[in-house]
Amino acid sequence: MRPGLTWRACLGLTCVSLIVGGCMRHAKTPAASSGVDTVHYAHLAHHIEVPEGTDTNDPLYSTPQPISLTSLETQSYVEMSLEEAMQHALANSKVMKDLGATVLRAPDTARSVNDPSLVETDGRYGIEAALSAFDAQFTTNASVEHNNRALNNVFFGGGTRLLRQDFSVWQTQLSKTSATGTQFAVKNYTQYDANNAPGNAFPSAFTTWMDMEVKHPLLQGAGTRFNRIAGPNAVPGFVYGVVIARINTDVALADFEIGVRNFISDVENAYWDLYFAYRDLDAKVAARNAALETWRTIEALGPRKGGEAQKEAQAREQYYRFQEDAQNALSGKLMDGTRNVNGSSGGTFRGTGGVFVAERRLRLLIGLPISDGSLIRPCDEPLRARIEYNWDCSLMEALTRRAELRRQKWQIKKREAELEANKNFLLPQLNLSGRYRWRGFGNDLFPNGGSGQFNNAVGDLVTGDFQEWQTGVELTFPIGFRRAYAAVRHAELQLARERQLLFEQERYIVYDLSNSISEVERAYTVVETNFNRRNAAAEQLAAVKAAFEAENATLDTLLDAQRRQSDADTAFYRSLVEYQLAIKNVQLEKGTLLDYNDISLNEGPWPDKAYEDAADREAHRGLPEAHPLPWTHGPIVSEGNMIPSTSHYQVSVPAEAEESHSSEESSPSSE
Repeated sequence: MRPGLTWRACLGLTCVSLIVGGCMRHAKTPAASSGVDTVHYAHLAHHIEVPEGTDTNDPLYSTPQPISLTSLETQSYVEMSLEEAMQHALANSKVMKDLGATVLRAPDTARSVNDPSLVETDGRYGIEAALSAFDAQFTTNASVEHNNRALNNVFFGGGTRLLRQDFSVWQTQLSKTSATGTQFAVKNYTQYDANNAPGNAFPSAFTTWMDMEVKHPLLQGAGTRFNRIAGPNAVPGFVYGVVIARINTDVALADFEIGVRNFISDVENAYWDLYFAYRDLDAKVAARNAALETWRTIEALGPRKGGEAQKEAQAREQYYRFQEDAQNALSGKLMDGTRNVNGSSGGTFRGTGGVFVAERRLRLLIGLPISDGSLIRPCDEPLRARIEYNWDCSLMEALTRRAELRRQKWQIKKREAELEANKNFLLPQLNLSGRYRWRGFGNDLFPNGGSGQFNNAVGDLVTGDFQEWQTGVELTFPIGFRRAYAAVRHAELQLARERQLLFEQERYIVYDLSNSISEVERAYTVVETNFNRRNAAAEQLAAVKAAFEAENATLDTLLDAQRRQSDADTAFYRSLVEYQLAIKNVQLEKGTLLDYNDISLNEGPWPDKAYEDAADREAHRGLPEAHPLPWTHGPIVSEGNMIPSTSHYQVSVPAEAEESHSSEESSPSSE
């Protein structure tokens, strides 16, 4: 066997083993019976690793035990207004929390204050990433080689058949693509060649040349409009220029506004849930105390008339019934509370939780410790004045101010820009190119003190004795433009879909606005009804109690009157909260909820160095030049800042509501 064959066979077997080894599946852990030590494998296979440096925040370890019925002690109360609750929520919430535990179920979909910045600074699809396609590119490379070969033809060896050569190449290039699609490049090539050819003038020589190249598209890829939409590296179906990146940033801002609006809506829902929990507890405690007084009165009669065993048991059962209601109203059950999209966009009132549950729910949303030994107590009262909305003004506001519609309109602008850019790919590539070159040749690369025409290559280059130029036209196009037509059709369908979605969104907003305004009318009417019911129940209870004490009414009538009073109190406060939430939901449907709560969205301050750099750049920036040609202008996708409009509604306070408001105590606390 020849030695060369053995070397080639070994090299081939090595390559095959590497390729096959890389494609094979990972081998299973050897069985214990195979004689291989598997302790190490078993140790690793039965453990779940924990990421390093991701410990829980230290303050959470010191969270006190939550307040409950069995650990109830004298508590301190913190009076909090709705405005204060919103201030806490916005100051403590880097992530927009909700009551559906999105941060646990689907953390990737949770809104945060960093979302707009994440979209804008995306290294793949952000604005800076799109602008980077027009940045100047610097490229350099060098290679050195040694050649030792036998040639069959003396001519190709420069007069020798045994060529020995040292050859080096240095290449340097600075290139840039302009907004019109024109590609500019400045290149330098330097070659070093040392060989034993007898026909050489120098044993070794340098050749260097400078190229200035330009390549300008005339059809496909031409113009600032296309390049700003699609970018210079676009292909059919994938356009991602600075215009598209900017629109995506505007979409992210609209999503952020929607997240803040929904977050504020949930905070207000939780606030009024807690308010109702306190008022419901007041009603349950008052009913329990009244039942306890009745039970003691009957129990004190003993064997006399009116103190019979069945009546005592009946009064005792009434007391324990109200005691259960009071305990549930204080502690609460873990049931779904009022939150967004549970029947209406802004939330339909549930009021199922007690004080403790509703208070912890509010703490969760506004970013306060879940338990700190105190209880938050709302100090604001629901609005009791009648509000009548102007339908035409409200409808106009809803169709112009809703962030969802603004987001969808940005999507339509994006699809329109994509369609326009994809139509450009239906044109053939017709490029005009040009190149101008200066050459230099010499025994050395740089001047060395010698003389002569070809003493050094750089000196020969700057004399300009050897200059070349080239110009040409290049035409390229696919037969049939199949991919381009598919991309255009896809963009047309995307645009049609977005427009259909906008129409359906507008219809849905009109539907929600109609429901919310009707809900305001219904809720206020029910407030008046429950106010009258509450007064009637109070009068009935007072009359029955007096009659019972005069032995002119039965125990059943008294106990029934107590239950009616408790139910009437709860129903009245429930209707008040429903009316307050209905007003809030109208503002949400109109897109004015943030304005209604005096909340504005602004970018936070940058570091001081950023402002200094911006001022320095502005001072050195020249005035913009006018471009009269229409093809030099980018597409217009924005109409400027949105101007907030004022809410249109009328407020009237009927005498009944004024009387109701003045007759109620201002504090929601319970004894």
